[in-house]
Amino acid sequence: MTYGTMAAPEANPRANAALAAGCEVCNGWGSVITFQGRHELCQACQSPTERECHDSG
Repeated sequence: MTYGTMAAPEANPRANAALAAGCEVCNGWGSVITFQGRHELCQACQSPTERECHDSG
């Protein structure tokens, strides 16, 4: 019998490298580590609103 099991940690987010190219916020990685220690997609280059802006330009 197993006691004290915890849920598996979330997988690292998968960034779109094409969108991340040249991003100064994440240095082209497409993801950042937050102050809380979480691995998240870069809001500057990976957010849906930014992709729409890049596509229309």
